Amino acid sequence: MNESIRILLADDHAVVRAGLSALIETEEGMEVIGAAVNGSEAVLMAAKLQPDVILLDLQMPQKNGVEAITEIKARDPGARILVLTSFSDNDMVFAAIKAGALGYLLKDASPQELLQAIRSVHEGKSSLDPEIALKVIHELNKPSVLAPTDEPLTEREVEILQLVARGLSNQQIAKELVISERTARTHISNILAKLHLANRTQAALFALRKGIASLDEP
Repeated sequence: MNESIRILLADDHAVVRAGLSALIETEEGMEVIGAAVNGSEAVLMAAKLQPDVILLDLQMPQKNGVEAITEIKARDPGARILVLTSFSDNDMVFAAIKAGALGYLLKDASPQELLQAIRSVHEGKSSLDPEIALKVIHELNKPSVLAPTDEPLTEREVEILQLVARGLSNQQIAKELVISERTARTHISNILAKLHLANRTQAALFALRKGIASLDEP
């Protein structure tokens, strides 16, 4: 018999944790090994318990879901994270995916959809709610309406843009490129200014649309 999929829950609502735990425990081949009540606890428990799948909400106290995902993936790049949230706005979706979430499911999903998503993420497959998948496809296919920059990106800026698209924080970029965090922050500000972009999420999507980065990159 195959070993059970060991799942860590992270949600600040007790009733949600109880409901998810009850559902998962009735499914053969799955078990809940821990339940975090905030983002900070999710990071600590992920490191301690080494779950097979982390089922995580985005709106949590202390650290939000994206911050928790970023820290968990920094410690364990192989961590498999499934977002389960009420939020489907673009900034949340793309920030979570670029931070390293393998799946993104809305809380109105059926129990069977959730259980199948857990299995898919455990197998290393992406599992996106149909509404979320459409958003991603739409954003990636949307033609850029940005005016071409008068000043092209430098080789270093392209390198940093690729890391931004992978969901790395300024601190992680600085460590990766052996530069100061302040230098990384300055480069990103210059990139946003040159490309007429408002934030990192837009920069990540720009990199994907232009082929500078890929969703398939580690």
